[in-house]
Amino acid sequence: MKSIARKTLSVFVVVLTLVSAFFGRVYDDAGDVYAASKKSTENTDDKSGEKTIKDFLETALKPVGTTMYIYGGGWNEEDTGAGTEARTIGLSPKWEEFAKKQTSSYNHKSYDYKKDVSVIHLGLDCSGYAGWALYNVLETENDKPGYVDYYNRVLEKLQTSGYGSLKMSPKVTDYKPGDIMKNDDHMWIVIGSCDDGSVVLVHSSPPGVQISGTATPSGVKNSKANTLATYYMKKYYYDWYKRYPDSSRGSSYLSGYNQFRWNGKKGLKDTEKYLQKSAVQVLEDIFGTRPAGFTDASEGTTDSKSGEWKKNS
Repeated sequence: MKSIARKTLSVFVVVLTLVSAFFGRVYDDAGDVYAASKKSTENTDDKSGEKTIKDFLETALKPVGTTMYIYGGGWNEEDTGAGTEARTIGLSPKWEEFAKKQTSSYNHKSYDYKKDVSVIHLGLDCSGYAGWALYNVLETENDKPGYVDYYNRVLEKLQTSGYGSLKMSPKVTDYKPGDIMKNDDHMWIVIGSCDDGSVVLVHSSPPGVQISGTATPSGVKNSKANTLATYYMKKYYYDWYKRYPDSSRGSSYLSGYNQFRWNGKKGLKDTEKYLQKSAVQVLEDIFGTRPAGFTDASEGTTDSKSGEWKKNS
């Protein structure tokens, strides 16, 4: 959303921006803290200025806990592609404003864009959210062509552009950080996988944009991914967690989805070696903490002599 803030708020943002230069914090247009951790999102190793898979995931986390699920959110009013919000750098102030007014009884069906098209500006649906995240990591200017596609070919376009490869659902065998999963009904972004086969993900799904954990492939709901999703939602997005504490998703998320994977070269580099990390390693790197005592056999180690990452056997 193009800025609609009052002049006084703009002055406040300038002050916050100056403060952020000293304390390493990043603020959005509304003056809210972007970063979940105190770590800088800048990729100092990449002199070309290209973004990384870590940047993509940190960007995808920005609307978490402050953006409701609105069917049609992120689309244009003609329902043909990306709307204003999904072609704008930054968070729309309307998202959080609307989210703060909602209770635990929130029902997205009460906001039908077919009856009142203006509701599309109040939140994001699954494809609108993914399109917003892609735009905010791949683009640097507003109003360029977006990544929300009526013909459902966003992942195909990413592959054609040389950003990575697309794998059809029958051939999907694993999940890596930054993978984008899509079928005819839903779209979500992988944060990482766990050794029990469950996956931590971020998506816009009723009630809104949130971190979720799937069940194991055999259907065990109390999975490691669910443990991680619950921990991070409760610790870092507590106001949301109080209203919507269920972070679990079923094993149906682990089948029937096509998968796009970044190649770590064009578009998004993999400077931090996220493609080799487990879910808990990625989350700990972004947030700076992990659940006490949590371990995962798929975690890697760093050789003390070479400094190279090695996967545990």
